[in-house]
Amino acid sequence: MLTFLIIVLVGLAAFGGYAYGKMHGSSSASASVGAAPSPARAIQPPAVASGESGDQARRVSPTEQANGDRIGAEKARLIRSRDAEAAMLRQQVAERDAALARSQELTVEREQLFGELADARAEAARYRQLIVDIENNAPPPILSGAAGPDDLKLIVGVGPVLERMLHNLGITTFRQIARWTERDVAEFDAKLPEFPGRIARDQWVIQARALHESKYG
Repeated sequence: MLTFLIIVLVGLAAFGGYAYGKMHGSSSASASVGAAPSPARAIQPPAVASGESGDQARRVSPTEQANGDRIGAEKARLIRSRDAEAAMLRQQVAERDAALARSQELTVEREQLFGELADARAEAARYRQLIVDIENNAPPPILSGAAGPDDLKLIVGVGPVLERMLHNLGITTFRQIARWTERDVAEFDAKLPEFPGRIARDQWVIQARALHESKYG
């Protein structure tokens, strides 16, 4: 009897274990089937908002924006630097051209002054030589004859034509010319329109005084 009871209990335990295992396996399968995603849902791409284009969907990062601003500022700086340097070079070229033009003017003026100086020196040398020749070759006062006309051609600047014109105006001696005042010089200069300024330029009065003194003492 005891053995029979043990066999019955063992059988009930085995049946209960079988039934429990059956029920647990069925629940796990149902949960696995319910949790598995459908293929269509797994491969569906993320939705894009309606009306949004590709460029609008792409947003510029703050780093890219900062880089773009920095590049633009550098370009503007380079352009300003180039324009300033070009303006400076143009100014330097203009100043150099002005300096060259002024230098050429000064060169021409200097050459003119040198020419005038050379002429003045030659004229002074001629006057000195003329005085020396007069002093060396002048006849004695007794032999010269104070009453006769003087050779006005000895005055530098007076040629035969001017001598005849002076004779027609009543000027025949060095003494007359030596006594001319500035007013007389102006009057006779007006009477000799073919030779304007010749009397003052060639210093006839000074020459006439020297010639008269050399001739008459």
